Amino acid sequence: MTGQPRLIDPFARAITYLRVSVTDRCDFRCVYCMSEHMEFLPKAELLTLEELDRLCSAFIGLGVEKLRITGGEPLVRKGIMTFFRAMSRHLESGALRELTLTTNGSQLRRFAAELADCGVRRVNVSLDTLDADKFARITRWGRFRQVMDGIEAAAEAGLHVKINTVALKGVNEEELHDLVAWCGARGFDLTFIEVMPMGDLGAEDRLDQYWSLRDLRQRLEERWTLADTPERTGGPARYVRVAETGGRIGFITPLTHNFCESCNRVRLTCTGQLFMCLGQEDEADLRSVLRANPGDDAPLVAAIAAAIARKPRGHDFDYSRREVHGRVSRHMSHTGG
Repeated sequence: MTGQPRLIDPFARAITYLRVSVTDRCDFRCVYCMSEHMEFLPKAELLTLEELDRLCSAFIGLGVEKLRITGGEPLVRKGIMTFFRAMSRHLESGALRELTLTTNGSQLRRFAAELADCGVRRVNVSLDTLDADKFARITRWGRFRQVMDGIEAAAEAGLHVKINTVALKGVNEEELHDLVAWCGARGFDLTFIEVMPMGDLGAEDRLDQYWSLRDLRQRLEERWTLADTPERTGGPARYVRVAETGGRIGFITPLTHNFCESCNRVRLTCTGQLFMCLGQEDEADLRSVLRANPGDDAPLVAAIAAAIARKPRGHDFDYSRREVHGRVSRHMSHTGG
């Protein structure tokens, strides 16, 4: 499909970045992402690896240059390296500029070298604390030493590691400076993310968890010298450089300062639903189009273009009035982190 027009939304934003959830399953149960006793989707509803290939290839043919694989935990999907190997052909052709993933790190010792062989050059690892006991509380089922070993394996394989840390009030506030120093010493980027109102967490309260990154940055500046930088990695983070370490810190602020004006991405769920905005419920069912037209991609291309034409200006997340506004019902593990 080379030569197809690029995907342009109603606000003249070119859509060049696709985030793809390959599974809603995970070997952790992080308190801000899932309830402890999740009901996962029936496997029959999930796209097959071949269907994921076809869908992603259609987007690449329409000008998508960056593909981020997410979950759940993407590396627990059976046979997932078959999919990474299939996507690597688009890197080799030059159609795809970057293939990467977000992971909890638990399976990186097993897969890091093979990911590098498939053309993956960097990974985002979700890590909210350097304290093993606190890690167990946040992730419920997580194994801290296994994640640390996975991060080491990624570095050994030559993958550039970025640590993603969700800012959690009363949970990791006191580790702020330790995280900056730890990442700086290892050459890892560090990105802080505000907790988002997605999914029913049962007893967990979003307002109790929420820590504004405006406040977090002020806390950082008590110890570190931060210089704003125009650097971008294709996503929503705004970056600063830390003079003392030379490291880079990103801030993803969907609540205090949304990044909608420059949004270049859409999200494909593991069931083939395309969400044009993370914080809106509008979706396009690409799975039914895909399965109804097994030998013809023209209807799929048309469905993608029609969906992009409905992309909204932005989301409505808001905690400012001590109430959670703009909440969406689906879990982040379904949509893709």
